[in-house]
Amino acid sequence: MKETGITKRFFLITFCVLLALLSPSALAGSTSPLVPPDYFRAYVEFFNSMTEESVVNFIPDARAWEWMRDNIPRFACPDHDVEQTYYYRWWAFRKHIKQTPAGFIITEFLKPVKHGGQYNAISCALGHHIAEARWLRQTEYLDQDLNFWLRSGQGGGIHPELHRYSGWTTWAVYQRWLVDARTDFLVSLLDSLLQDYEAWERERARPDGLFWQYDVRDGMEESISGSRKHKNARPTINSYMYGNARALAAIARLAGRSDLARTYDAKADRLRALVQQKLWHPENRFFETLLENGRLAGVRELIGYTPWYFDLPQPGRGYEEAWRQLMDPRGFYAPFGPTTAEQRHPGFRIADQGDDCQWNGPSWPFSTTVTLKALANVLRNYPQRAIAVKDYFETFLIYTRSHRLKLPDGRVIPWIDENLNPFTGEWQARSMKIRKGTFYGRGDHYNHSGYADLLITGVVGLVPRPDSVVEIHPLLPEGTWDWFCLEDVPYHGHSLTIIWDRTGQRFHRGPGLRVYADGAEIGRRPRLGRLTARLPAVRQ
Repeated sequence: MKETGITKRFFLITFCVLLALLSPSALAGSTSPLVPPDYFRAYVEFFNSMTEESVVNFIPDARAWEWMRDNIPRFACPDHDVEQTYYYRWWAFRKHIKQTPAGFIITEFLKPVKHGGQYNAISCALGHHIAEARWLRQTEYLDQDLNFWLRSGQGGGIHPELHRYSGWTTWAVYQRWLVDARTDFLVSLLDSLLQDYEAWERERARPDGLFWQYDVRDGMEESISGSRKHKNARPTINSYMYGNARALAAIARLAGRSDLARTYDAKADRLRALVQQKLWHPENRFFETLLENGRLAGVRELIGYTPWYFDLPQPGRGYEEAWRQLMDPRGFYAPFGPTTAEQRHPGFRIADQGDDCQWNGPSWPFSTTVTLKALANVLRNYPQRAIAVKDYFETFLIYTRSHRLKLPDGRVIPWIDENLNPFTGEWQARSMKIRKGTFYGRGDHYNHSGYADLLITGVVGLVPRPDSVVEIHPLLPEGTWDWFCLEDVPYHGHSLTIIWDRTGQRFHRGPGLRVYADGAEIGRRPRLGRLTARLPAVRQ
């Protein structure tokens, strides 16, 4: 999308970016930052000026740059939209860190909503919150948020609002450990995470072993295959529970509870078999919702990609053919997509009236985030010919350039909201409320999806692992960017820097892909591709 309403601030940002990259300190030596904190200061000043700060939580806009300087990995690349969106999403995430009598929580909506729980907390996007916050240097925000959801209920149990929505909490918590390696904290949550899984079994397990959910309790209202009344077995909750079971087994092994690990591996194995047997539509070649009447829904929806978020489908059985639909204009492809339902289906809608939270066509950042994470797993872990790295990157760029809002004065600013018209890029829930005359900026800087984690683990390609090996596997097509740098990434007690410099002239460290730990180079390769290196011992 070509931006309009460019102001002098764009030129100020561009000037500051070039100055920071070309300054002697950026080129001097291994002790000087390649992406100094001043690199993104002008971005933050621009974000602070975009609209009124209507809600102030723990870190006000006036302290946003200082907080980002101290907490986030710094990033630079030749694509202004990607770079700006990366810093915008951290700026927006910071707005949602809220201090309460129960400790810090991470909110979804800045403004109060009628379906918000205690302190306006909502569990729907908790998995996305964990994935993003695991890259912060300060761990207390996420630690306390997890304590709120897992330990603040009756008798120190799970919060009563945790199961208002489906979730992959245990999986996300384990994925966080793959980044911070704080085993004691992870193991301390094991009993609470077991309570969480057992509660889901009591509340949503079917006699056949699958799990059911209303679409609204998946956070996916008015879907083609869903219902607010029927107990359908959806790819979402069943994939989540598979991931949660696998993660529980892994955490149990870390805790020395081998019997418990075997129990939950067996639960995961059974659920994998059931999903592949009962939710796979052999003619549509897609994972679909199993209706309460025993029939598959007969519609491809974006939720059918959720199983790959957890590496659930077994490779070599043909399931990857489903990914041909992602880039098909009759399937999910759209200029501001992907759509949440296949466009060829008669139930596909981009409504101008009715419920403003429809999942029968509009593009939702929540599901786009899941889809991109799932696709990264397919490209790395599954031999297949259905989809390629270029498709991942194109979808990522579509998502990036969907982060826009045109203001009444004609300015176009970075933005994240609820759902999009996939053909125009208009924020649908927002525009519907305006047309109804009941506009309330409910979705301002909506914290219901991810972006930084997609860039770090996807495009740049840092693949978190349980061992002391750093794995870098960029999902960046050859010839796309000549350079990028992700600097000061907290990982296993170290600070990582990842550089791609095709010619070696950008960062003056030599050509190729390189990874540094605590300032010392630990691995390199001449071209983009998978790179592994061993971490040094953590300094005591």
